[in-house]
Amino acid sequence: MHRAQRYQSVSLLDRDLDPRSIAVRLFLTCWTVYALHFATNIVREIYPALALGDRLSFRVDEYANMHPDLFEKAGYGWHIGNNPGASMVAAVPYALARPAIDHIVDHVYRARLASGQTEPPSYRSDWPMAREFYAEAWRRGLDIKLGLGAFVMHAFCMVPASALGVVVMFYLLRHIFQSNRTALWLAVLYAFGTPVFFRTGFLNHNLMLGHIVFAGFLVMWNFRAIHKRPVFWRALLCGLAGGTAILFDYSGVVLFAAMLCYCVVKRVLDASWRDALKHGLMYVVGALPPLCLLWFYQWASFGHPFLPGQHWMPPVEWIDRGYQGYGLPQIELFAMLGFDYRFGFFTSCPLFLLVTISVWANRRGQFQLPWVELAFMLSVFVIFWLFFSGSNYTRLQFNTGIRYLAPTFPFMFVPAAIVLIRLPRRAIFMIAVFSVALAWSMAMYRDVERGLGVIDPVVRTFLCGFQLPTLSRISRMEAYSSLIPDGVSPLPLFALAATVIAVIWLPRHSVAVPRSQVTEGPR
Repeated sequence: MHRAQRYQSVSLLDRDLDPRSIAVRLFLTCWTVYALHFATNIVREIYPALALGDRLSFRVDEYANMHPDLFEKAGYGWHIGNNPGASMVAAVPYALARPAIDHIVDHVYRARLASGQTEPPSYRSDWPMAREFYAEAWRRGLDIKLGLGAFVMHAFCMVPASALGVVVMFYLLRHIFQSNRTALWLAVLYAFGTPVFFRTGFLNHNLMLGHIVFAGFLVMWNFRAIHKRPVFWRALLCGLAGGTAILFDYSGVVLFAAMLCYCVVKRVLDASWRDALKHGLMYVVGALPPLCLLWFYQWASFGHPFLPGQHWMPPVEWIDRGYQGYGLPQIELFAMLGFDYRFGFFTSCPLFLLVTISVWANRRGQFQLPWVELAFMLSVFVIFWLFFSGSNYTRLQFNTGIRYLAPTFPFMFVPAAIVLIRLPRRAIFMIAVFSVALAWSMAMYRDVERGLGVIDPVVRTFLCGFQLPTLSRISRMEAYSSLIPDGVSPLPLFALAATVIAVIWLPRHSVAVPRSQVTEGPR
């Protein structure tokens, strides 16, 4: 046969020579886009991260009364009621960047003293609490520190965590569909067509918890036989992920228990009950280090190692329902979590509705998930949904958008992809375009509390054009309006980001590959 007939030139996406190159480029692409869409929210997890980076302390006394979730316990100072996992991780990049941040803060503060200005400049916001917060931060000389600290934690903690989550998804999808191209475009859809985009806008422990547990699940699954070590080592690593989930949030107890059951069931099916019990024990052993760290934090912060921080919180709205706001599942909350127009799981990402027929779709076609793993993914979502339908704080999600069910994003995307890939090409295209338009609009405008809820950002994007959260917030501050005027266009930054992404994906070389070795997946 003629050489030209036996060989063909293939693109980077089709050839299987080096999927690591695709993974690196995908990671850098996600980092670029996510970092560009930084939201300026100063969430509660930022304060302990600042305290740890500044003086290796859990106490946040200098930020007293700056956030509703900060409270004082007599004899122990001010703390947050939530678990410290995300703050501990975010403190690392902040501590590394602290010399530069301190230098900038000192320079700005001296310039303010020289100007003689004693009253904070105005901040145009529709929300009174936002205006009050900015004024108080300015008076304390913390506005620049909080802003720079939040950006560093976002760009070098939250963003790489989500970008790694996308890369992990790429490898899993590549294993399932046996195609670089299919895996890449589905991974891009996961990154920018789901609320992962929206929740990566600032430090968010809910989504980080999901990335960690999903990685632990894949280690135990060992879908590509990546780990050559004995199974009990994988159980140990899976337990480490489960324990870390609790360190990040007490809702991680649900995921911890689900992963333990998965480890036991998988070993029963693959080996015996005796092996299952042994590996279940290894799972618990792996969970102990992060759990001990959590117990130490609770002892140092509140004087009791085993009672959660929420136990010491002063009365807040809904705290009188059940134990600290948590009780039995309620039908109303169950429906709100799924379909509320501001933060519902399926309204925030209609793509996930495909999961409802994933069991049927998994019985047909060439590409299928193992039934144990599919059952686990669906069970995680249902159990988590039921768990938070007992949390009365679910009613407060309206001002932050979808949050509590964020850990289930990766678990739900895989079954959705199994269904999506079986649809006609035109349907796939339309679903993908709508999903990206919704997710990108939410990441840009972020306000889902008013108007049409999650659809409102889409409407505003079409009527008012593109925007970036950081530019919008800064342009409303009187102190910086001369540098960044109101209504400034983000298009130059979008063009710069597009150029960077084009360079990232620029082919390095062309390789001729035998036609028989070209891995073709569903198109």
